[in-house]
Amino acid sequence: MLRGMRKGLTSYGDPDFSLFLRRAFIKAMGFSDDALSRPIIGIANTASDFNPCHGNAGALIEAVKRGVMLAGGLPMAFPTISIHEAFSHPTSMYLRNLMALDTEEMIRAQPMDAVVLIGGCDKTIPAQLMGAASADVPAIVLPTGPMLVGHYKGEELGACTDCRRLWGQFRAGTMDAQAIAEVNGRLAPTHGTCMVMGTASTVACMAEAIGMALPGAATTPATHADRVRIAEASGAEAVRLARDGVRPSAIMTPAAFRNAFTVLQAIGGSTNALIHFTAVAGRLGIPVDLELFDRLGREVPVLIDLKPSGAHYMEHFHWAGGVPRLVRELGPALDLACATVAGLTLGEIAARAEEVPGQDVIRSRAAPIATGGGLAVLRGNLAPGGALLKRSAASPHLMRHEGRAIVFTSVEDMVRRIDDPALDVTAEDILVMQGGGPKGAPGMPEAGYIPIPRRLARAGVKDMVRISDARMSGTAFGTIVLHVTPESAVGGPLGLVRTGDRIRLDAEARRLDLLVDEAELAARRAAWTPPAEAPRRGYAALFHGHVLQADGGCDFDFCRR
Repeated sequence: MLRGMRKGLTSYGDPDFSLFLRRAFIKAMGFSDDALSRPIIGIANTASDFNPCHGNAGALIEAVKRGVMLAGGLPMAFPTISIHEAFSHPTSMYLRNLMALDTEEMIRAQPMDAVVLIGGCDKTIPAQLMGAASADVPAIVLPTGPMLVGHYKGEELGACTDCRRLWGQFRAGTMDAQAIAEVNGRLAPTHGTCMVMGTASTVACMAEAIGMALPGAATTPATHADRVRIAEASGAEAVRLARDGVRPSAIMTPAAFRNAFTVLQAIGGSTNALIHFTAVAGRLGIPVDLELFDRLGREVPVLIDLKPSGAHYMEHFHWAGGVPRLVRELGPALDLACATVAGLTLGEIAARAEEVPGQDVIRSRAAPIATGGGLAVLRGNLAPGGALLKRSAASPHLMRHEGRAIVFTSVEDMVRRIDDPALDVTAEDILVMQGGGPKGAPGMPEAGYIPIPRRLARAGVKDMVRISDARMSGTAFGTIVLHVTPESAVGGPLGLVRTGDRIRLDAEARRLDLLVDEAELAARRAAWTPPAEAPRRGYAALFHGHVLQADGGCDFDFCRR
């Protein structure tokens, strides 16, 4: 197997000349022959002025380089696309596959024996794992880490669960403009990812549980010295992975994915994570069984007391023992023999987990935060391909509910009419949004967190059943059904719903049904037409023509093994 500078030579029709030219140009940077003879470790640099979650990337890169050199390797940082949740139009999910393609092709195109993937904000680590799975070059994930909590009038605050909670109070008129402006400056007080169990934290925890990140890498705060030490250790481990030839496909096995999904349920994690890890699994040819995933939720209670399902924040989870301590608590529910990039099995890592007397963030299985499934997979005539409900962040009294549908035909229609005083809506109704799926929006935006109509919010309504083919931020809460598959824009049953129809949600039975007779549905189906013409050029055409539905991870069909 070719390694180092001999790997992936540029085609000039003469391999020896290709190597000669490569060495000539790299020596322009001052490298010696000794340096160029060592294992080359790529470092994916996702720093960007548009990505505050990656504000510590520069320091992490320097620490990774130090670790690589101490272990006898040659570090080579290279840039890729960087995606931030709040700075990506129309949505970060639309660009995730583009970042995955970029990451995969840069790993393939450049001579590296292993790669350190520095990511953090929601879609970056999933994109990197997708690319690494396809390239199958030894790899290790280095999350940027969660930010620290903010404070406002004696209360701890965190982006972005508290963003949504307090914005809801502002919409309801119980918080004034001055107060919300003060809060705005305190919700994200440091660089790093959201400090609640949103998508970024969920994905980082799953990356650690699946074995692709070092112990503590998911939870150590972005601002702490330990985060820099983990970066150095990740660089050193990357050299070992390169020398031993340990590929992602050897780490991310079917058993390891089952471990990751078990942890997802136990942390009450983001609904987005199921889509992301389905996409990663698809790159390795590993099918994801939604019924098995739902069964894991029924069997494994929610053990982590973090917002939005609980009360605490990521730094508290970290000081309670982090993912290793959670793994120890889950014990028999996991395959502890699975390998990790740390060179230890998952069980060996769990055995070394810190025991913190008196902590109440990581609960025992005898005293969980919630039971019955953190995330529940729903079926029924409204979601034949499945839908997802975050039970741990929903209202118990709405877990079995029948109501009248109030239908919005698109995200724009919802935005335009949701606060219209003339909207005929009550708290018992079910808000339905169409056109929010992968092709319909496009990009399946996090618009599934349909706001409570202002008139109802000001009357004290805190939650309603809401249904869409869109996504919801992992930081959000409420009785919200998401990822309805197939989406309305491709002719799914969700697109046949009309205002006034009756819908029944039964979370315990895992059912979501439109109570309209089949003859009427058949007539609506015959009259259905696609909502818009498909784009014809650029990335938009590529995305629309090849993106899969939520149950396929929203990856491109040509990227799956």
